[in-house]
Amino acid sequence: MTTTTHRPTHTSPALDTQSLWQKDKDHFIHPFTDFSTFHEEGCDLITDSEGIYVQDSRGNRFIDGIAGLWCVNVGHGRAEIGQAMADQATRMAYFSTFNNLSNAPASELAAKLAELAPAHLNHVFYSCGGSTANDATIRLVHYYFNRLGKPDKKRILSRNNAYHGTTYLAASLTGIESNNWDFDTLDHLVTHLSEANCYRRPEGMSEVEYCDHLVKEFEDAIAEIGADNIAAFIAEPIMGAGGVLVAPEGYLKRMQAVCRANDILLIADEVVTAFGRLGHFFASEAVFDTQPDIINCAKGLSSGYAPLGATLISDELYEVLGTPQRKGGVLSTGFTYSGHPVSCAAALKNIEILERESICENVREVGPYLEERLKTLSHHATVGDVRGSHFMMCLENVADKATKDLLPVEARVGDRVAAEAQRRGLIIRPVGHLNIVSPPLIWTRDTVDQVIAILDEALAATTASLKEDGYL
Repeated sequence: MTTTTHRPTHTSPALDTQSLWQKDKDHFIHPFTDFSTFHEEGCDLITDSEGIYVQDSRGNRFIDGIAGLWCVNVGHGRAEIGQAMADQATRMAYFSTFNNLSNAPASELAAKLAELAPAHLNHVFYSCGGSTANDATIRLVHYYFNRLGKPDKKRILSRNNAYHGTTYLAASLTGIESNNWDFDTLDHLVTHLSEANCYRRPEGMSEVEYCDHLVKEFEDAIAEIGADNIAAFIAEPIMGAGGVLVAPEGYLKRMQAVCRANDILLIADEVVTAFGRLGHFFASEAVFDTQPDIINCAKGLSSGYAPLGATLISDELYEVLGTPQRKGGVLSTGFTYSGHPVSCAAALKNIEILERESICENVREVGPYLEERLKTLSHHATVGDVRGSHFMMCLENVADKATKDLLPVEARVGDRVAAEAQRRGLIIRPVGHLNIVSPPLIWTRDTVDQVIAILDEALAATTASLKEDGYL
């Protein structure tokens, strides 16, 4: 278990840490569990949170460098979000939104999302999170083309190292190879293109040439598969779990143009990038000058205070989706918890805080400083690349900066860096040889300076341990 001398955030009732640790290890199947260590080590139990800090069951306090999991955008312990949820739960915790029934928070939130999103995205389909938003979207896209009399338009183009979730279809959209080891995928529905990885683009190729190369690959794939067989292209504006990959300038706008020319829908997976992470409520138009046909969101929508996902659909698509299909027919898709009133109440209060406290503006001001300060860590022997944008950043660790060769998997370099940082009071996310920094959007310049000091020490300690173990 991790130990640190940081003080707790506040006084909480004592917990039986050992009993909880054992119950967790014996009964809780965690997402993305590494069973090579879990059976012996179990998990650290996070029990309390406040602002930019979280606290474990032993009273150790850490700076949250990952916003829970890309999602606690307004920070932890916001009492007014909790109160909004409690008020709604007391008034009416749940009732169906099927058929001709609705509730006030879901209706208010749908209108607010339409106000915040690009002008043509005026219709909202609710789900329970990012994976279900992406799954539901593809079902609606297929339904849309069926209704247009184009039943062959089924294939979805995604990208290698894309992350779109782990429900069955969303996992197939996901292009991170290790995510699907020994799992089945729906390969007949999904084709993966190259990711836009500027750090590892072909040697001697400029970013402009690289963009041309990626667009041509897209066009060639359409020619091979046939535009009449392709329904949509789905893309994260900046790839998240696949390595925080920022595409060459103009890439997304050019890909959109190719989609338009071939009657292919553009789906922007903004599960991570929406609600302030790049300094705007939605990044597609404000940052990347694109107008997707569909935007999916979750995570920062409620800042993680309650599970909620949403698919924002254009007027053009809704005109088809909203037309009665046949006598007695309905739009027969959705979830028990679509538009859950407590989750929607949390989202409304979360958006109110984002607006009232000018949190997007804080990201636009502090984000470039975080980028600048993280790049100072490039002097460390293992740091091959520092990339990302605003509050969505990544360190790529390598064995050799000149060749960009990776360390062996068994070196567990990302885990080492994360463990060293956690010992010093900071939680960041290891993903193989990568370390991701995706903090609450309320970080200040002073917080950034604290984080850089911790990471500087953590990387130095990691380099020393890798040399001691013969990896460097």
